[in-house]
Amino acid sequence: MAQQRDMFDDIIDISKGIDVLKNPFGGITDALLGTVDESKPHWNPADYKERPRVNCIPCLACKSDKSSCRVCQDVCPVSAIEIEDGAIDVLDSCRKCGLCVAACPTEAFVSPRLQPKKLYDAVARAATAHETAYVTCTRALKRIPRENEVVVACVGDVTRETWFSILTDFPNVSIYLPLDVCAACRNTAGEEMLGNAIAEAEEWAGRGMGLEVEPRDLVCNKRREYERKEFMDNIVRQTGLAVSKLTPATAAVASVTQRIKEHSSRVSQLEKTLNTACGTTSQKRRRILTQGRQLMLSTLQQHPELAQNVRVQVPECDHEKCTMCGDCVEACPTFACDLRAGGSFAFEPTYCIGCGLCAEVCGDKAISMVERDGAELVVPDVDAERKAKLAAEAKQEMAEAKAQVKKTMGKVLDSVEKLAD
Repeated sequence: MAQQRDMFDDIIDISKGIDVLKNPFGGITDALLGTVDESKPHWNPADYKERPRVNCIPCLACKSDKSSCRVCQDVCPVSAIEIEDGAIDVLDSCRKCGLCVAACPTEAFVSPRLQPKKLYDAVARAATAHETAYVTCTRALKRIPRENEVVVACVGDVTRETWFSILTDFPNVSIYLPLDVCAACRNTAGEEMLGNAIAEAEEWAGRGMGLEVEPRDLVCNKRREYERKEFMDNIVRQTGLAVSKLTPATAAVASVTQRIKEHSSRVSQLEKTLNTACGTTSQKRRRILTQGRQLMLSTLQQHPELAQNVRVQVPECDHEKCTMCGDCVEACPTFACDLRAGGSFAFEPTYCIGCGLCAEVCGDKAISMVERDGAELVVPDVDAERKAKLAAEAKQEMAEAKAQVKKTMGKVLDSVEKLAD
């Protein structure tokens, strides 16, 4: 149901018009005179790129020479990655495209700009405050991004787990990618990585991702409720008046910061729950939860009905072949694999990233990778369950109290009728 306009909407529209009238010919004057305002940001594609750092410890190829994983080298458009003697070297010829960061299953390549949680937060800010948010690359945009545009070095830099969380939480996010823009790009694997990641994320989320190919179709309209809240907050800062109390609807709108903080709190609580339940192996090794897996698990925790759509690769052990040598446990980059005290192989699905290294290092060929749905990835929300239990108990107590009052009133009425007789 559409929200009716009121006085505050009229004031906001008037203030916008006043801002435009303050300097109506500013941009035209600057263009004619050739002047440049140094205080304004300038478009520089390099600002959205950075050379990744490498952590060799979780790298599959560095952990075992039996590993066939070379995805970072496969996606690198300039062959700038060398893996030798258990070490990774990123050469000076690196184009800073970030594809190796998105491709690495163990997150051995690190780029602060491309961390799954950081990308999610950037999209969340844009999508929460605006009617439509866009994710695009430097070659597609070629200008300073607006508030609702999230720019990455290459569109292939966003992982399937990140897209899955974005698709599930923000249906108003689209990709901006003009036709043939990838044809002349040297990041040859970027478009394919984007297609594969989004296709899998769409299957998991059960909805499609929007796509814009024309610059004129890009819009930057703030959500009405967010615009109202922004306006009211500005009045509060300037006057000290609690104007928001006059508009309960505006006061009830959660800010962007609050929404991101709530998501971060859910992720932290999820990790704490897993650490308590299964965070260490029987050899007292602390398991590692990648950021991509954190996003996936937190999304499934909020939407457990989507678990049936998620397909994951997990190890399966033939215990008749297994000799309990422990090579799989030593090789596992997240320590998801374990050898139980009873003498059997086990793994923790929430930590397993499906890399398959345990199967590759198994000399007895006792481990194979099989596909399953994400049912085992749904982590119970302890706080939600506790609150639901307390609410159920309170409801039960209220029902019992009502029944007792009804019973007592019945006795009182019976006594009154007897006295009347």
